[in-house]
Amino acid sequence: MRKLSLSALFLFLALVVASAQYSFDPKKLSQELKELSSSVMDGRKTGTEGNRKARIYIIDHLKQLGIERFVPGYEQPFSISQAGSLGQGTGGVNILGVIPGKKKGTIVISAHYDHLGNRDGKVYYGADDNASGVAALLAMGEYFKKNVPEHRIILAFFDAEEMGLRGSAYFVNSLDLEKENVVLNINMDMIARGDKNELYACGTYHYPQLKAPVEGIQKPAGITLLFGHDNPETRRDDWTSQSDQGSFHAKKIPFLYFGVEDHPDYHRATDTFDKVNLDFYAKSAETVLQAVKALDKSLD
Repeated sequence: MRKLSLSALFLFLALVVASAQYSFDPKKLSQELKELSSSVMDGRKTGTEGNRKARIYIIDHLKQLGIERFVPGYEQPFSISQAGSLGQGTGGVNILGVIPGKKKGTIVISAHYDHLGNRDGKVYYGADDNASGVAALLAMGEYFKKNVPEHRIILAFFDAEEMGLRGSAYFVNSLDLEKENVVLNINMDMIARGDKNELYACGTYHYPQLKAPVEGIQKPAGITLLFGHDNPETRRDDWTSQSDQGSFHAKKIPFLYFGVEDHPDYHRATDTFDKVNLDFYAKSAETVLQAVKALDKSLD
Protein backbone atom coordinates (compact mmCIF):
# COMPACT_ATOMS: atom_id res chain seq x y z
CA MET A 1 0.00 0.00 0.00
CA ARG A 2 2.91 2.34 0.75
CA LYS A 3 4.34 1.83 -2.75
CA LEU A 4 0.96 2.52 -4.34
CA SER A 5 0.56 5.70 -2.32
CA LEU A 6 4.01 6.93 -3.34
CA SER A 7 3.29 6.15 -6.98
CA ALA A 8 0.05 8.08 -6.79
CA LEU A 9 1.87 10.98 -5.16
CA PHE A 10 4.56 11.07 -7.84
CA LEU A 11 1.90 10.96 -10.57
CA PHE A 12 0.05 13.83 -8.91
CA LEU A 13 3.25 15.89 -8.66
CA ALA A 14 4.08 15.19 -12.30
CA LEU A 15 0.64 16.41 -13.36
CA VAL A 16 1.03 19.54 -11.26
CA VAL A 17 4.42 20.31 -12.83
CA ALA A 18 3.03 19.69 -16.33
CA SER A 19 0.01 21.94 -15.82
CA ALA A 20 2.23 24.65 -14.33
CA GLN A 21 3.85 25.07 -17.76
CA TYR A 22 0.67 26.59 -19.14
CA SER A 23 -1.17 29.87 -18.71
CA PHE A 24 -4.37 28.21 -19.90
CA ASP A 25 -6.15 24.87 -19.67
CA PRO A 26 -4.50 22.59 -22.29
CA LYS A 27 -7.48 20.20 -22.25
CA LYS A 28 -9.83 23.04 -23.12
CA LEU A 29 -7.45 24.15 -25.88
CA SER A 30 -7.47 20.64 -27.37
CA GLN A 31 -11.24 20.33 -27.13
CA GLU A 32 -11.79 23.61 -28.95
CA LEU A 33 -9.36 22.54 -31.67
CA LYS A 34 -11.29 19.29 -32.04
CA GLU A 35 -14.65 21.06 -32.30
CA LEU A 36 -13.45 23.72 -34.74
CA SER A 37 -11.98 21.06 -37.05
CA SER A 38 -14.90 18.65 -36.83
CA SER A 39 -17.12 17.55 -39.72
CA VAL A 40 -19.86 19.83 -38.33
CA MET A 41 -17.87 22.85 -39.54
CA ASP A 42 -17.53 21.25 -43.01
CA GLY A 43 -14.18 22.88 -43.71
CA ARG A 44 -15.24 26.45 -42.77
CA LYS A 45 -15.04 27.84 -46.30
CA THR A 46 -15.93 31.52 -46.61
CA GLY A 47 -19.58 32.05 -47.46
CA THR A 48 -20.72 28.55 -46.46
CA GLU A 49 -22.89 27.21 -43.66
CA GLY A 50 -19.85 25.58 -42.08
CA ASN A 51 -18.09 28.93 -41.96
CA ARG A 52 -21.18 30.46 -40.34
CA LYS A 53 -21.21 27.70 -37.70
CA ALA A 54 -17.56 28.39 -36.91
CA ARG A 55 -18.35 32.09 -36.61
CA ILE A 56 -21.19 31.41 -34.16
CA TYR A 57 -18.91 29.10 -32.16
CA ILE A 58 -16.20 31.76 -31.84
CA ILE A 59 -18.61 34.57 -30.95
CA ASP A 60 -20.33 32.40 -28.33
CA HIS A 61 -16.96 31.73 -26.72
CA LEU A 62 -16.04 35.42 -26.72
CA LYS A 63 -19.32 36.19 -24.98
CA GLN A 64 -18.73 33.45 -22.40
CA LEU A 65 -15.32 34.94 -21.67
CA GLY A 66 -16.84 38.39 -21.23
CA ILE A 67 -14.71 39.90 -23.99
CA GLU A 68 -16.01 43.18 -25.37
CA ARG A 69 -17.04 43.73 -28.99
CA PHE A 70 -14.76 45.85 -31.14
CA VAL A 71 -17.52 46.20 -33.74
CA PRO A 72 -21.29 45.71 -33.36
CA GLY A 73 -22.08 42.06 -32.71
CA TYR A 74 -18.34 41.24 -33.04
CA GLU A 75 -18.90 40.95 -36.81
CA GLN A 76 -17.16 42.98 -39.53
CA PRO A 77 -18.71 41.95 -42.86
CA PHE A 78 -16.98 42.66 -46.15
CA SER A 79 -17.61 41.99 -49.81
CA ILE A 80 -15.50 39.82 -52.10
CA SER A 81 -16.15 41.34 -55.47
CA GLN A 82 -14.40 39.13 -57.98
CA ALA A 83 -16.06 36.02 -59.40
CA GLY A 84 -14.68 32.74 -58.14
CA SER A 85 -15.65 29.34 -56.85
CA LEU A 86 -18.13 31.00 -54.52
CA GLY A 87 -19.65 33.22 -57.18
CA GLN A 88 -19.83 36.97 -57.66
CA GLY A 89 -20.06 39.19 -54.59
CA THR A 90 -19.66 36.56 -51.89
CA GLY A 91 -19.27 38.09 -48.45
CA GLY A 92 -16.82 37.34 -45.67
CA VAL A 93 -17.08 38.22 -41.99
CA ASN A 94 -14.23 39.08 -39.63
CA ILE A 95 -14.80 38.55 -35.90
CA LEU A 96 -13.34 41.24 -33.67
CA GLY A 97 -13.14 41.43 -29.88
CA VAL A 98 -11.20 43.89 -27.74
CA ILE A 99 -9.53 43.85 -24.33
CA PRO A 100 -8.71 47.26 -22.84
CA GLY A 101 -5.15 47.92 -21.73
CA LYS A 102 -3.25 50.46 -19.69
CA LYS A 103 -1.56 52.23 -22.61
CA LYS A 104 -2.92 53.95 -25.72
CA GLY A 105 -1.25 51.61 -28.18
CA THR A 106 -2.99 48.58 -29.68
CA ILE A 107 -1.68 45.09 -30.41
CA VAL A 108 -3.71 43.02 -32.88
CA ILE A 109 -3.46 39.26 -32.26
CA SER A 110 -4.92 37.36 -35.19
CA ALA A 111 -5.75 33.97 -36.66
CA HIS A 112 -7.90 33.14 -39.69
CA TYR A 113 -10.86 30.87 -39.10
CA ASP A 114 -11.76 30.00 -42.71
CA HIS A 115 -10.41 27.00 -44.59
CA LEU A 116 -11.02 25.19 -47.89
CA GLY A 117 -14.44 23.69 -47.20
CA ASN A 118 -15.91 20.62 -48.87
CA ARG A 119 -14.60 19.56 -52.28
CA ASP A 120 -16.31 16.75 -54.18
CA GLY A 121 -17.71 15.34 -50.95
CA LYS A 122 -14.38 15.51 -49.10
CA VAL A 123 -14.19 17.70 -46.02
CA TYR A 124 -10.99 19.70 -45.73
CA TYR A 125 -10.97 19.84 -41.94
CA GLY A 126 -8.14 22.35 -41.50
CA ALA A 127 -7.13 21.27 -38.01
CA ASP A 128 -3.67 22.80 -38.22
CA ASP A 129 -4.71 25.32 -40.91
CA ASN A 130 -6.03 27.13 -39.00
CA ALA A 131 -8.27 25.79 -36.25
CA SER A 132 -5.03 25.61 -34.26
CA GLY A 133 -4.53 29.37 -34.39
CA VAL A 134 -8.19 30.08 -33.61
CA ALA A 135 -8.31 27.90 -30.49
CA ALA A 136 -5.01 29.43 -29.30
CA LEU A 137 -6.42 32.92 -29.86
CA LEU A 138 -9.43 32.08 -27.71
CA ALA A 139 -7.06 30.86 -24.98
CA MET A 140 -5.15 34.13 -25.18
CA GLY A 141 -8.39 36.07 -24.96
CA GLU A 142 -9.22 34.22 -21.77
CA TYR A 143 -5.76 34.88 -20.32
CA PHE A 144 -5.71 38.62 -21.05
CA LYS A 145 -9.27 39.06 -19.86
CA LYS A 146 -8.03 37.87 -16.45
CA ASN A 147 -4.61 39.55 -16.65
CA VAL A 148 -4.90 43.15 -17.87
CA PRO A 149 -2.35 43.82 -20.65
CA GLU A 150 -0.25 46.96 -20.99
CA HIS A 151 -1.59 47.64 -24.50
CA ARG A 152 -5.13 47.35 -25.69
CA ILE A 153 -5.53 44.04 -27.52
CA ILE A 154 -7.78 43.44 -30.51
CA LEU A 155 -8.55 39.75 -31.03
CA ALA A 156 -9.01 39.38 -34.79
CA PHE A 157 -10.43 36.18 -36.25
CA PHE A 158 -10.04 36.85 -39.96
CA ASP A 159 -12.13 35.37 -42.74
CA ALA A 160 -11.17 34.69 -46.38
CA GLU A 161 -7.45 34.28 -45.73
CA GLU A 162 -7.52 31.33 -48.11
CA MET A 163 -8.91 33.65 -50.81
CA GLY A 164 -5.92 35.98 -50.70
CA LEU A 165 -5.85 37.56 -47.23
CA ARG A 166 -9.16 39.31 -47.97
CA GLY A 167 -10.38 39.65 -44.38
CA SER A 168 -7.17 41.11 -42.97
CA ALA A 169 -6.80 43.42 -45.97
CA TYR A 170 -10.28 44.77 -45.36
CA PHE A 171 -9.53 45.22 -41.67
CA VAL A 172 -6.36 47.27 -42.15
CA ASN A 173 -7.86 49.32 -44.98
CA SER A 174 -11.05 50.16 -43.12
CA LEU A 175 -9.43 50.94 -39.76
CA ASP A 176 -8.07 54.35 -38.83
CA LEU A 177 -4.67 52.94 -37.98
CA GLU A 178 -3.32 56.25 -36.68
CA LYS A 179 -6.29 56.84 -34.41
CA GLU A 180 -6.28 53.26 -33.13
CA ASN A 181 -2.48 53.41 -32.77
CA VAL A 182 -1.79 49.84 -33.90
CA VAL A 183 1.82 49.13 -32.92
CA LEU A 184 2.08 45.41 -33.65
CA ASN A 185 0.38 42.42 -35.26
CA ILE A 186 0.98 38.93 -33.92
CA ASN A 187 -0.46 36.35 -36.29
CA MET A 188 -0.87 32.60 -35.77
CA ASP A 189 -1.41 30.27 -38.71
CA MET A 190 -0.60 26.55 -38.36
CA ILE A 191 0.95 26.15 -34.92
CA ALA A 192 -0.03 22.54 -34.10
CA ARG A 193 2.05 20.25 -36.34
CA GLY A 194 5.72 20.73 -35.54
CA ASP A 195 6.98 17.24 -36.35
CA LYS A 196 10.50 18.22 -35.18
CA ASN A 197 9.11 20.15 -32.18
CA GLU A 198 10.01 23.40 -33.95
CA LEU A 199 7.98 26.60 -34.04
CA TYR A 200 9.04 29.54 -36.18
CA ALA A 201 8.77 33.26 -35.48
CA CYS A 202 8.80 35.10 -38.79
CA GLY A 203 9.24 38.87 -39.09
CA THR A 204 12.41 39.86 -37.24
CA TYR A 205 14.31 40.27 -40.53
CA HIS A 206 12.03 43.24 -41.23
CA TYR A 207 11.55 44.35 -37.60
CA PRO A 208 14.72 43.35 -35.72
CA GLN A 209 13.62 45.25 -32.61
CA LEU A 210 11.11 42.48 -31.91
CA LYS A 211 13.69 39.71 -31.61
CA ALA A 212 15.32 40.39 -28.22
CA PRO A 213 12.10 40.36 -26.14
CA VAL A 214 11.04 37.06 -27.71
CA GLU A 215 14.47 35.47 -27.34
CA GLY A 216 14.25 36.08 -23.61
CA ILE A 217 10.98 34.28 -22.95
CA GLN A 218 10.71 31.17 -20.83
CA LYS A 219 9.42 28.42 -23.11
CA PRO A 220 7.93 25.07 -22.07
CA ALA A 221 10.48 22.25 -22.09
CA GLY A 222 10.67 20.29 -25.33
CA ILE A 223 9.95 23.00 -27.92
CA THR A 224 12.43 24.88 -30.08
CA LEU A 225 11.64 28.43 -31.18
CA LEU A 226 13.44 29.44 -34.35
CA PHE A 227 13.58 32.74 -36.24
CA GLY A 228 13.43 32.92 -40.02
CA HIS A 229 11.39 32.39 -43.18
CA ASP A 230 11.30 36.17 -43.63
CA ASN A 231 14.26 37.02 -45.85
CA PRO A 232 12.94 38.19 -49.27
CA GLU A 233 16.08 36.87 -50.94
CA THR A 234 14.91 33.31 -50.21
CA ARG A 235 11.75 33.92 -52.29
CA ARG A 236 9.65 30.74 -51.98
CA ASP A 237 10.86 30.24 -48.42
CA ASP A 238 9.76 33.76 -47.42
CA TRP A 239 6.54 33.69 -45.37
CA THR A 240 6.27 37.48 -44.99
CA SER A 241 3.11 37.81 -47.10
CA GLN A 242 1.84 34.23 -47.03
CA SER A 243 -0.69 34.78 -44.24
CA ASP A 244 -2.60 37.68 -42.71
CA GLN A 245 0.51 39.39 -41.32
CA GLY A 246 1.16 40.42 -44.93
CA SER A 247 -1.73 42.89 -44.80
CA PHE A 248 -0.17 44.61 -41.77
CA HIS A 249 3.33 44.58 -43.27
CA ALA A 250 1.93 46.31 -46.37
CA LYS A 251 0.89 49.16 -44.07
CA LYS A 252 4.34 49.19 -42.42
CA ILE A 253 2.92 47.82 -39.15
CA PRO A 254 5.47 45.57 -37.41
CA PHE A 255 4.48 41.91 -37.19
CA LEU A 256 5.50 38.54 -35.90
CA TYR A 257 4.03 35.47 -37.49
CA PHE A 258 4.15 32.17 -35.63
CA GLY A 259 3.80 28.92 -37.54
CA VAL A 260 5.29 25.55 -38.38
CA GLU A 261 6.82 24.42 -41.63
CA ASP A 262 4.53 22.75 -44.18
CA HIS A 263 3.71 19.09 -43.56
CA PRO A 264 2.31 16.39 -45.91
CA ASP A 265 -1.29 17.18 -44.88
CA TYR A 266 -1.10 20.90 -45.70
CA HIS A 267 -4.17 21.91 -47.73
CA ARG A 268 -5.36 18.33 -47.90
CA ALA A 269 -8.40 16.57 -46.48
CA THR A 270 -6.03 14.71 -44.15
CA ASP A 271 -5.28 17.81 -42.04
CA THR A 272 -7.30 16.32 -39.19
CA PHE A 273 -7.41 16.54 -35.41
CA ASP A 274 -6.03 13.01 -34.90
CA LYS A 275 -2.76 14.02 -36.63
CA VAL A 276 -2.04 16.73 -34.04
CA ASN A 277 0.53 16.11 -31.32
CA LEU A 278 -1.46 17.72 -28.52
CA ASP A 279 1.58 18.04 -26.26
CA PHE A 280 3.45 20.05 -28.90
CA TYR A 281 0.35 22.11 -29.66
CA ALA A 282 -0.09 23.18 -26.04
CA LYS A 283 3.60 24.08 -25.80
CA SER A 284 3.39 25.98 -29.08
CA ALA A 285 0.39 28.03 -27.92
CA GLU A 286 2.11 28.74 -24.60
CA THR A 287 5.25 29.89 -26.40
CA VAL A 288 3.27 32.36 -28.49
CA LEU A 289 1.47 33.62 -25.38
CA GLN A 290 4.77 34.18 -23.59
CA ALA A 291 6.01 36.10 -26.65
CA VAL A 292 2.90 38.28 -26.61
CA LYS A 293 3.41 39.01 -22.92
CA ALA A 294 7.07 39.94 -23.47
CA LEU A 295 6.29 42.23 -26.40
CA ASP A 296 3.36 43.79 -24.58
CA LYS A 297 5.73 44.82 -21.78
CA SER A 298 8.63 45.91 -23.99
CA LEU A 299 6.85 48.10 -26.54
CA ASP A 300 5.99 51.74 -25.91
